[in-house]
Amino acid sequence: MSEYRERIASLATRARDERESFDAPADPPDEVMAVSYLREGVGDVVSVYIDGRSGEFVRFDADEMERMERALNDWLALYARCYGYEIETDFTVREVAELVIKTHDLHDTAQLLTRVPDRKTG
Repeated sequence: MSEYRERIASLATRARDERESFDAPADPPDEVMAVSYLREGVGDVVSVYIDGRSGEFVRFDADEMERMERALNDWLALYARCYGYEIETDFTVREVAELVIKTHDLHDTAQLLTRVPDRKTG
């Protein structure tokens, strides 16, 4: 059990509550809502993971990792639903965190992982 256990539990509860209370936009996309799920959901999970892995290395136990990943995937699925897509998500916190570090952008990371919204080809 890590020092991040309470933060992780709070993130998992918030994600579950958001998923259960989600109302799809009548006229997608709702980019404001999508970005809020990225910043206040995906970004928070990635932040906990990166904080724990940098500096003094924290070992997250299996329950903590599962809760972070469930929350992360819930928020990515809600992000996609804001664009009118229902997708199955099964990403690890590590792969998302690595992509955020590489792209320096949550929206780019979410688009690359979910393929939502479709990239326009020129």
